[in-house]
Order: sequence, then structure tokens, then C-alpha cells
Amino acid sequence: MAILGIDEVGRGPLAGPLVVGAVILPEADSNGARPGWVAELRDSKKLSAKKREKLSEIILNEALATGLGWVYPRELDEVGISVALKLATRRAVEKVQQRHVKFTQIVIDGKVNFLKETALGKYVSVMPKADDLVKEVSAASIIAKCARDKYMVDLAVKYPGYGFEKNVGYGTAKHMAAIREIGITEEHRRSFEPIRSMVGWDSDGDGMVNIEKNTTKIGGYGEDKVAEYLVRMGQKIVARNYKTRTYEIDIVSTIGDKIYFTEVKTRKDDSRGGGIYAVDAKKYAQMKFAAESFLAEHGEFAGYNPILAVADVDGANMDVKKWLEIF
Repeated sequence: MAILGIDEVGRGPLAGPLVVGAVILPEADSNGARPGWVAELRDSKKLSAKKREKLSEIILNEALATGLGWVYPRELDEVGISVALKLATRRAVEKVQQRHVKFTQIVIDGKVNFLKETALGKYVSVMPKADDLVKEVSAASIIAKCARDKYMVDLAVKYPGYGFEKNVGYGTAKHMAAIREIGITEEHRRSFEPIRSMVGWDSDGDGMVNIEKNTTKIGGYGEDKVAEYLVRMGQKIVARNYKTRTYEIDIVSTIGDKIYFTEVKTRKDDSRGGGIYAVDAKKYAQMKFAAESFLAEHGEFAGYNPILAVADVDGANMDVKKWLEIF
């Protein structure tokens, strides 16, 4: 009796994808014996990283069929976590079905049948702790976690400073400090708290930020996008929203011996020339004064070369269109 085991990882993190694993293992032979490695399978969280990776490689090579279903943050935000779990499960199962391996039962870890509305729903048994009780579910747990962990390690290279290689997207103290200092990335889940409140997520039934209603919060979102852009350029964010009595610098960043003071302009369209054209002589003078004030208060940057800059963010698509030095 072949079992299709299903388990998910990444339900609760603030960043990164949701991943569901699905596995059919070799059945016992006429003597009731299965490959020796099957006995080593258990809940992925109870295995060391080294052991988990070794078993994942074996499963992918020797299982009768495996599948991974992915839902990335943007889609997850749009549909919600409940629908995302169904989508990821169905995508994983579709990968297994492509191998044309027969199975007679499906076991899903937990209490929810994510295949309920499908033709396979009637074959499903849901079981809490199945990832430690049913070897096929253990295998699904292992391959899903290893795949997601590798994704997060790669993400740590793309977005340094968040500690993704260690926290795999969960809201650790270091991760939260990085969000406050640097901002959020494309890999952060904007529908999850506390990010939801930070960026002013307003679903309005379609899961998207409402720019018309939320111009103040969307401006902050634009600043997050620019901070992310600067970090990818190799800069380090040293301050956000530095205030003087008359002006506020959106982002202060450094690279080498340079310190940048960036004004972020978020516009819904280019009908008035884009955000960069909003920096006139008066704004320039205010930026210069604020930069001088910052340097006067922060002696550790005394030897740095100060440069004013402006970033233009497309409010409709939340893309950084331009970032220019202006002094």
C-alpha cells in the first residue's frame, strides 16, 4: 500500500517562500524489509542539518516519486496563508503525479486537508505529528526544509544583513533590527505582522497597498525599496529618517569613504516629471543643511566625503527608477 506523504515548511516566517514536500517511498519487499535509510527518517526539525541534508539527497535519488510546491511572498500576500497552503500542496502533488507512480493513501501532517476540494481529497488522512510518525511524511518534511533552507542561504547573499542563513526568515532579534535599520525586501511578507503595520498593508480585497488612501505609508514603503536598492549596491544603511527642526533626510548610507544623504520621492506616475524633479533649490538647501547637521552630531563620520542624492520610486509598481548623486 503506497502512501503519499505531505508536509510543509515556512508557514510562519516573515520572509521567504512557503514550501510543501510530497514523497512516495519504496514499499517493503516480500520479507517486509525496506531500504535501511527509511528507518532513519523522522521529523526534519529533530535532525541535525548535516543528517537532514544527507537524507534529503538520498530521498531525492531513491524515492519512487518526490515533489516540491512553492508559493513565494508576493503571491502569498495576495491570496493569504490558507490559500497559499492549498496551492503549494497541489503544486507538490502535481509534481509527484507527473512520475505516474501509484499510491492508495495520502497522509498530510496536521489537522487540515489541503486537497479537500480536489479529486484526491477523499484519499487523504490528516494526522498531527505525522512528520515523526509516518516515514513518507518525514521524508516530505526533510526535502521541503532542505530546499527552503538552501533558498534562504542564497537569499542571505543577495540581501546581506538580515541573517537569513541562520534565521531562515523567522523574526529573530537580529532580523527585526535589520528590518528597522535597512527596511524590507521583496522576500518579506507584507501581509504578516509586524511588517503589515510598518508598510501600511491595505488589502481592500485584493491584497495590494492602496496608494490613494495611504500616501504617507506608501512613502515609507518607497523608502524601504530604496534602502534595499542601496544595500544591493554595497552600501550600509547607517540612519533612516534623520530629522532637523525644518527637514528630514530619508536615508543615510555609506560605502568606502563616502556618506550619502538620499531624498526619496515616490510618485504614482511621471506626469509631472517624476520624483527627482521635485528637488528644487530650496529642497537642495534643506538637504545640505540636514547633512551638515548629521555630520556635526556624528563625529564617527568626520572623515567621510558627504554626497547628496535623490531616488525616484514608481508608486504604481514600487520600483526604484533612478538614484542619482546631486552634489
